[in-house]
Amino acid sequence: MGFQGFSDETFRFLTGLVFNNEKAWFEAHKKDYENAVVLPALALIDDLAPLVRAISPHYQGIAKKVGGSLMRIYRDTRFSRDKTPYKTNIGLQFRHRVASDIHAPGFYVHLDPERCFVGCGTWHPEPRELLLIRRALAERPDDFLDALKKSTEKSGLVPVGESLKLSPRGFGPDHPLASEIRRKDFLLSADLSREVVSGPQLIDELEAKFRASGPYMKFLCGALDLPF
Repeated sequence: MGFQGFSDETFRFLTGLVFNNEKAWFEAHKKDYENAVVLPALALIDDLAPLVRAISPHYQGIAKKVGGSLMRIYRDTRFSRDKTPYKTNIGLQFRHRVASDIHAPGFYVHLDPERCFVGCGTWHPEPRELLLIRRALAERPDDFLDALKKSTEKSGLVPVGESLKLSPRGFGPDHPLASEIRRKDFLLSADLSREVVSGPQLIDELEAKFRASGPYMKFLCGALDLPF
């Protein structure tokens, strides 16, 4: 039947996990997790995968519970003060084929009880990739501005993320794109309504957002010497 939407049960489970983030509760509601989270998420990934490939053949959606585009619900608590064992959101990522070897831009979908949104680009890139992107902005400002305009002017996507207070070393504060170069994240995002994520129309909405971000994503990939 394909993807039919995330249900009230999906968000009821996530809300319950917010207030009961412990192994005993999760295990008691494992069937709810499988039916209300995993099954619709994998159906969405499966339906979106060919659409993502049509935008760029270098990106992929893998409809697997483990090791695919559905991000694991178990948190890595080894280096965190927050020792709660589970994430309280659904995360889907459509990654570049080389993403296992390099920090590549990607397409991302986030759903939690408070907010749902789509993201396109790269969040907290590693120092090497961050420097390459900043150099590309400094050297090709017109190309970047053109890509940013094409990706945002009618799509509802807007730049989000953290920025430095001062220009990074090697980049002058008087550069025309100084405010963009100061960014630590190169990411476009748009909110998704609960109504949209609750039905099959989510597929069209995500495809439209992903496709609109194409010029921006292409610029980022080019900065990292990756095909798009």
